[in-house]
Amino acid sequence: MEVAAVVDAVVAGADKMVEEFDSDAFVEVPLVGLGFRAPFADWILDKPDAIECVELTAEHFFDGGEPQLEALRELYPLSVHGLGLSLGTPGKLDTNTLDHFKRVANLANAKWISEHIAFTKTDDVDLGHLNPVPLTKNSLQTLIDHSREVLDACQRPLLLENITSYLRVPEEIPETDFINQLCQEAGVGLLLDVTNLFINSRNHQFDPVEWLHRVEPSIIRQLHIVGYSFQAGVWHDRHSEPIQEELFELAADVVSYAPVESIIIERDGAFPSCDQLEIELKRLEDTCESARTH
Repeated sequence: MEVAAVVDAVVAGADKMVEEFDSDAFVEVPLVGLGFRAPFADWILDKPDAIECVELTAEHFFDGGEPQLEALRELYPLSVHGLGLSLGTPGKLDTNTLDHFKRVANLANAKWISEHIAFTKTDDVDLGHLNPVPLTKNSLQTLIDHSREVLDACQRPLLLENITSYLRVPEEIPETDFINQLCQEAGVGLLLDVTNLFINSRNHQFDPVEWLHRVEPSIIRQLHIVGYSFQAGVWHDRHSEPIQEELFELAADVVSYAPVESIIIERDGAFPSCDQLEIELKRLEDTCESARTH
């Protein structure tokens, strides 16, 4: 196939995704679920009523785990969340990482796939964590091109997640405009991390609800949430605290504003009991129901 034909095929696929994300249809109440982690594995596989969907971290299944994937696929709508594609790094995506990501998405029959508006490596160094991209035209084009590459490879709806940033990054384009353009031109949606938005609003002193209302509502399809940490005057995203009241309130604002389809609790440390998680899941469900009916 000639290069022009390949480009046309990728753009056509992105345009198809844009049509989907342009729909403002609201589900009655978003599904509430949990990120799959070893301490909760048996509980999740028992399919408690409180869990309606599950998110899998792609890299946790790069070297196996097929029996768990197959079992989960029969129990829940699944999403597959990546950490290492480094969509914000200029140049070609790592084909080995993308192939592994695609394999996990296919085995899970993922309803959604997701990654971050971030970079995790340079040409020479794997940084091992998420880093903010400068909000420039060049960075925007890099993310658009890489998002289309992932869409073309995986043929599943792709969502991109906002991250925390403790430093002000160079900004040619306001962040919300950057996100809107990225989603529109790449044909992807937004996985809005409510906790990250709250943390950034506190550390950089802006109103999170005003920020939210500058984002095109139709692109916001999934939420992440977990409690924040606060130390020495700085808010942190350590995924190790219960969800605080301010976060339930912000989640309600998002659910009433945008056609969110699912919400995932991301807990990665100081793991609570399953009973405690069940209480949070029920509170989220009640929050969503109230937000959609008022």
